[in-house]
Amino acid sequence: MQDPNADTEWNDILRKKGILPPKEKPEDEEEEDLSLQQQSVVKTYESMTLDELDENEDEFSEEDEAAIEMYRQKRLAEWKATQIKNVFGELGEISGQDYVKEVNKAGEGIWVVLHLYKQGIPLCTLINQHLFELARKFPQTKFLKSISTTCIPNYPDRNLPTIFVYNEGEMKAQFIGPLVFGGMNLKVEELEWRLSESGAIKTDLEENPKKQIEDKLMTSIRCSLPTKKDSDSDDD
Repeated sequence: MQDPNADTEWNDILRKKGILPPKEKPEDEEEEDLSLQQQSVVKTYESMTLDELDENEDEFSEEDEAAIEMYRQKRLAEWKATQIKNVFGELGEISGQDYVKEVNKAGEGIWVVLHLYKQGIPLCTLINQHLFELARKFPQTKFLKSISTTCIPNYPDRNLPTIFVYNEGEMKAQFIGPLVFGGMNLKVEELEWRLSESGAIKTDLEENPKKQIEDKLMTSIRCSLPTKKDSDSDDD
């Protein structure tokens, strides 16, 4: 009896006429097709982030799930490796020669806080102390300092302190001059809040600490003001 799966011209004619069923694929070919299918699915979703994969999970078919799960685990491993690699935890010092490498090309997803300062300016010294604390508290953010004129030639002292915030080579925020920082009364929590508003760090502060100080000050002023009754008594 002739093998219906044999590759003969006669069998091909019989298959076209529906007399013979379609040729059965060997197991190794079926596995190869499944692998190609999974790779195709992965390619479709390879541009998605982990959050996007979770959001679109309901749209995946059963055939997609194995490939998507494989891809999710791969992306998760890459993300963890990046997190381990991108731990800074200190306030680094750079010169103008380091600017492009350390700031503009810091890496994908890396936030950079750069303080331009000069020795002998008290507010610059205070901000460096605050940034030293914040660098330890937020190790995923790169905190840097640089003497202003070695980083930017002829940078005016009247603009100091200056803080630039970068992400992936783009400047996201800038704080220039002593008035922006509120002078020597600047608290580390206030600076933390400012940087969190720029996106450089994720703070656990629930509101601007400077607002709390202002609210307390206004309450104190109101309490110290004489009431109308007190004013009438004085008049008598």
